[in-house]
Amino acid sequence: MAHDGQDITMADKVILDDLLTLTGAAVAPAEAVLDAARDKLREVTVQDGRVSGAAVEAHQGAAHGLAWLATYVESLRQMQQWATRLKDAGNFGETEQLIHQIAFGEYLHHIAGGIPMNQGEVMRLAEIGLGWDALSGFQCAEVQTLMAKGNTQAARMRLVALMQEHSADITVGRSGLDEELEMIRAQFRRFAVEKVEPFAHDWHLKDELIPMAIIEELAEMGVFGLTIPEEHGGFGLSKASMVVVSEELSRGYIGVGSLGTRSEIAAELILCGGTDDQKAKWLPQLASAEILPTAVFTEPNTGSDLGSLRTRAVKDGDDYRITGNKTWITHAARTHVMTLLARTDPDTKDHRGLSMFLAEKTPGTDEHPFPTEGMSGGEIEVLGYRGMKEYELGFDNFHVKGQNLLGGEEGKGFKQLMETFESARIQTAARAIGVAQSALDVSMQYAIDRKQFGKSLIEFPRVASKLAMMAVEIMIARQLTYFSAWEKDHGHRCDLEAGMAKLLGARVAWAAADNGLQIHGGNGFATEYKISRILCDARILNIFEGAAEIQAQVIARRLLA
Repeated sequence: MAHDGQDITMADKVILDDLLTLTGAAVAPAEAVLDAARDKLREVTVQDGRVSGAAVEAHQGAAHGLAWLATYVESLRQMQQWATRLKDAGNFGETEQLIHQIAFGEYLHHIAGGIPMNQGEVMRLAEIGLGWDALSGFQCAEVQTLMAKGNTQAARMRLVALMQEHSADITVGRSGLDEELEMIRAQFRRFAVEKVEPFAHDWHLKDELIPMAIIEELAEMGVFGLTIPEEHGGFGLSKASMVVVSEELSRGYIGVGSLGTRSEIAAELILCGGTDDQKAKWLPQLASAEILPTAVFTEPNTGSDLGSLRTRAVKDGDDYRITGNKTWITHAARTHVMTLLARTDPDTKDHRGLSMFLAEKTPGTDEHPFPTEGMSGGEIEVLGYRGMKEYELGFDNFHVKGQNLLGGEEGKGFKQLMETFESARIQTAARAIGVAQSALDVSMQYAIDRKQFGKSLIEFPRVASKLAMMAVEIMIARQLTYFSAWEKDHGHRCDLEAGMAKLLGARVAWAAADNGLQIHGGNGFATEYKISRILCDARILNIFEGAAEIQAQVIARRLLA
């Protein structure tokens, strides 16, 4: 690629000397800023040794800013770990070095000058009560060098040139995962390219359900039992493997990438909270996709406030009768079982009176989507994320067998659900990476093919810079997500790490889709172009599995505790 009439090569010092030394030295100053911010916010939110919910809410902007700051610092840590592993393995090539230096150059600038929580909200250290002295560590030569020279136009242009040279590679830069996981990635990338990408946009435009043939093929490939233990009919693989599968399938179409997530979360509920009999009955059927599950939690007036839900389950002999309304139920019509959260103790008004049920139903058809007695429903028309459809459901004395009370004990539903949130958020982060990568795929190809003023769009620095930053931020989100999966696989509590991965991944996906549409110009606004679908699909990621604001609140409270 040419820029200003000259070839950009390694000789132009695009890559900084002693890069890992520079970036390694920059982590501690970033951590010091986080420590100072946390200490400052604790002064106004911790009362009598405990975090005050009211105080956190009163200082919500600062608290959420702390969550984003912590996410950035963890991102830098994980990028340093990634780069070090690659270098030790002899795989830290030019592409990886450029990604690494651009990431540090950009994110250090954000920490110092303002972290974008979204397009209209920027977290600045002053909002947490910090002055410029909090950045004293940023005055060291290493940080100053990275901020001045890490993310330059020359570096971004060179990265995009390399992206074109290595366009056959599955990822931009090596992921840092082991060979087995990369083989899984390649398998599902091939499936997505052959069976999903050519048809996904048509499914979206026609608002059609993903064909059952796709679900059957995914079942044969083991997607629905990937992490279910072998003794229960699954493959017993790692959460990291599910992340890779979700990433590549969502790159083809988020709806397909989300099919496995439904079974994953249902299985996790049963594994964590089910009785031995429930595990023996349900897990093999989930693993084989003999049954398809749907999650039935949210209500019209509760949203993220699950503790206040009103759907009630009343004892009827040994069984239960459920009455109430639910909304935003994904894939509700053609599934066989609902993980359904309802209130079994009418005297409670918070999470302590909730129970989880494995509520059986008959799959419906287009003509009769909800044939089971005691339940009805209607489709919610949505902008994106269409392949499984969204529904409102109504229950009127809906019958659930007593043996399908999860765990066989009332009042445990909220706790059981909380135990799945780590996995759910890791999965959402993985799906976000896939959507972001899809945006990069179609936008880069368009920028190469589209000619303006006698040359391809990709030759214009601002277009190339958009593509470069997509690639860089995708890798940052990817490493944060892989780290959260690693923590989960090793039995560590990782709600903090999973929340950070989801928080950043959703923003990265939206930014990639938005910039991708900008590259397409007016054509991007036409529904016939794939980027229009990707934009719609990306938008949901900041909302489901915990809206960004809720996610930041949860992260902040953990940090302050």
